[in-house]
Amino acid sequence: MTINYSHVREMMVEQQVRPWEVLDIRVLDVLARLPREAFVAESHRALAYTDVELPLGHGQKMMKPVVEGRTLQALDLQPGDEVLEIGTGSGYISACLGQLAREVLSLEIQPELAERARQNLDAAKLGSNVRIEVADALNWQTQRQFDAICITGAVETVPSQFLKLLRPGGRLFVIQGRSPVMEALLVNADGSSKSLFETDIDYLQGAAPAPQFQL
Repeated sequence: MTINYSHVREMMVEQQVRPWEVLDIRVLDVLARLPREAFVAESHRALAYTDVELPLGHGQKMMKPVVEGRTLQALDLQPGDEVLEIGTGSGYISACLGQLAREVLSLEIQPELAERARQNLDAAKLGSNVRIEVADALNWQTQRQFDAICITGAVETVPSQFLKLLRPGGRLFVIQGRSPVMEALLVNADGSSKSLFETDIDYLQGAAPAPQFQL
């Protein structure tokens, strides 16, 4: 069966993402243009635009389209922004960020996923403003600061070192808490935050809380 990806991409935007209160026309335009199927393993390509998480390997998953849409909208990226992404995964969110901002640096702890994401981005021919580095973000050192930070895996609490990477006026998107109920937050450089929605995603590698034992 041949899939009309242009059609199902439009259906994803109109029937999944927009009804989930994603109203930023810039975000909707990016989601309607970018070939999400090009960032999905061939065995799962038919599911590229469905409302499910898709496995990427190494225990990682691609977020649902609705969560991706809310994430991009929350960051309110401007054309001159420099963005840090923590957790490259397939490279799809990296690509979306690159369409909305001036420059994106994405950190991925798994070399195999980083290389596959680079190949996905190259194949999509979306420009050269996204750079992927292999690094453990929880132990990454830099003097550089960013206008926005996008964390694509959950944490129990926001690591303080991430906030230090924000420029004054910067903002950070993160999903924090303990499964099965987690909270998406937009955290400002001054430490203030706004609750956005509830969800449940896999933890950023190395950020999972210690198991709680109950008698």
